Amino acid sequence: MSAPTATAEAAPMSRRQTLEALSGLLLVLFVAMLSSTVVSTALPKIIGALNGSQTQYTWVVTATLLTATATTPIWGKLADLFSKKLLIQVAIVVFLVGSVAAGFSQSAGQLIAARAFQGIGVGGLQALVQVAIAAMIPPRERGRYNGYLGGVMALATVGGPLLGGLIVDTSWLGWRWCFFVGVPVAIIALFLLQITLNLPTVRRQNVKIDYLGATLIAAGVSVLLIWISFVDDSFAWLSWQTAAMVGGAVLLLALAVRVEARAAEPVVPLHIVRERTTALAILGSLAVGMAMFGGAVFLGQYFQIGRGYSPTEAGLLTIPMMAGVLISSIVAGRMITTSGKIKPYIVFGAIVLVAGFALLGTIDHETSLVIVGVAMFVVGVGVGMTMQNLVLAVQNTVALKDIGAASASVAFFRSLGGTIGVSVLGAVLARQVTDRITHDLAAAGIPTTGGGGSTLNLDALPEPVRQIVRAAYGDATGHIFLISAAIAVVGVVAALLLRPVTLRSSLDLPDPGRAVAVGADAVDAAPAFDGVDADPAGREEHARR
Repeated sequence: MSAPTATAEAAPMSRRQTLEALSGLLLVLFVAMLSSTVVSTALPKIIGALNGSQTQYTWVVTATLLTATATTPIWGKLADLFSKKLLIQVAIVVFLVGSVAAGFSQSAGQLIAARAFQGIGVGGLQALVQVAIAAMIPPRERGRYNGYLGGVMALATVGGPLLGGLIVDTSWLGWRWCFFVGVPVAIIALFLLQITLNLPTVRRQNVKIDYLGATLIAAGVSVLLIWISFVDDSFAWLSWQTAAMVGGAVLLLALAVRVEARAAEPVVPLHIVRERTTALAILGSLAVGMAMFGGAVFLGQYFQIGRGYSPTEAGLLTIPMMAGVLISSIVAGRMITTSGKIKPYIVFGAIVLVAGFALLGTIDHETSLVIVGVAMFVVGVGVGMTMQNLVLAVQNTVALKDIGAASASVAFFRSLGGTIGVSVLGAVLARQVTDRITHDLAAAGIPTTGGGGSTLNLDALPEPVRQIVRAAYGDATGHIFLISAAIAVVGVVAALLLRPVTLRSSLDLPDPGRAVAVGADAVDAAPAFDGVDADPAGREEHARR
């Protein structure tokens, strides 16, 4: 394979240019995340309007998550080989086409297909935004910008259900605007990035893309997520379907590992994943993924079903978690930039996350909203101090040429962990709710019909049954968060095992044998070739790498 050649697309970006480019990146990240959360409260009306089934109801959400998760490492690897700016714009276009197609869907099947295509763009945007930021800002300085990232993610996660509820409750809009609402914002972001985003690109001759590895990874992850979507509903945990799907997923992923170990340009470089910091960050990200996904899914259900609030009110009641994420990510980010130390904040955030889940584990259908709000705020603080900082810890350990694969690997496992966590916890919740409803109906002398008590259309139920169903959901939700607290302990262990390091002040790793500049001077002296001196020797070394 020929040696790569470095090409600078533009001079180093000033702080003003960085903020301008960052505004476009955050805008498109917000729209991408919003596309997944905005349908959560609107989905019952959407599926009802399209005459869809319960299985199709699940797949409208799962299709997007599946394709986004499966394609994340592929987008990340492409970012190490081609123009990051061009790839972001391609991902935006894919997202726009999928959004428009979803909005014009005439059947549930068409909607699922459109959402799957949309998920390809979502996966690219979620991975590439962080890669672009890493290519613009050195790790030491990146901490102060993590607050913006955390705030955008929190706003999309908590504000999406609120916006979805408002859209479907507004007669002159209708459910189709849940998909159309992001289109004009994404178009604005597309043109804004064309004007403001200027990133150096490493252009390589005779690039070899690992198509076989990418196919095996996507196929293995897809089979695993499909199994998670159907297990304990369409078939039992211990069944031939489980054996076939889990065995097939393991076989495909084992083949992917073998291919990746031999590929010239692997989609997921194994030497990065095996590195201690990356491996521990992946473990920690599983807990954070569960917090972000599980918090939004089960808290929204708790407020609407367990407490009887409307979708709009439920969105407003989850604001404390968004506030916790926003405040903690901003404060921790600035303190990390000042000190250069990152491990103490990740460890503290992981511990706070466990405490927040444990506090949520005490709630039932009569718990004071003040206590619930405090618990959500604590969970938000934990997420804000860990989520982006785990990615930052990984980015600090790899060279700029591998930043895409490294960032995407953490995002991939966080998304995968969140998906698995939500599915498993959802199965536990469903089982507990069913058992509790059956027991309480029998205790009240109300005959059960084998399924009438499990309906979520509470308005169609008699008042005594409605109260039993609400109490069942409200009380069972606490057990879900106790399980989350236990799983989040893994994140604490992973954080404690991280090596204490000082974040570097250069975009790229320094060359071996060279003195490393520290402090503000290193940022000001950042050379035009991604951390390589502008002298001929530096250029030659950069081209060789």
